[in-house]
Amino acid sequence: MVILGIDPGLANTGWGVVEVDGPRFRCLAYGCIRSNSQDDLARRCKTVRDGLTDVIVRHRPSEAALENIYFNRNVATAMATGQARGAALVAVADAALTVGEYGPGEIKLAVVGSGSADKAQVTYMVRTILALDHDPKPDHAADALAAAICHANQRIARARSRGKEAS
Repeated sequence: MVILGIDPGLANTGWGVVEVDGPRFRCLAYGCIRSNSQDDLARRCKTVRDGLTDVIVRHRPSEAALENIYFNRNVATAMATGQARGAALVAVADAALTVGEYGPGEIKLAVVGSGSADKAQVTYMVRTILALDHDPKPDHAADALAAAICHANQRIARARSRGKEAS
């Protein structure tokens, strides 16, 4: 199974593609889609959608995992992230991918074992789980890979609870 992880953001949308074979995880590719801050909102959302569509066409994932919006204090940032998240959802819907949606704490818990882990801990565990010889950069790509790993772990846990092996 191939899973596309997405860390949505209007300025930077991280993406990561992970192949899952039983308990083994392998990173196929990762990167970041950057929109031009000088463009209007519609053009920026289109950049996110088109970039993810290109990733989907190139890597043919069967499922996707999106990080939910983390809303703390900055309403403007949350709104921009929500709009980029909507563009990402359109891209995965156009490709008819099954999608899992996870909060930041849920992703951190699945990857690090603590829902309050910091970015450095998440990056370290992503690197370890995927047996990479370097930290995935930028952070948005590392977060997207973490979302894909979280989704795979959720699938494995659900399969085990049903008494089946997930692939």
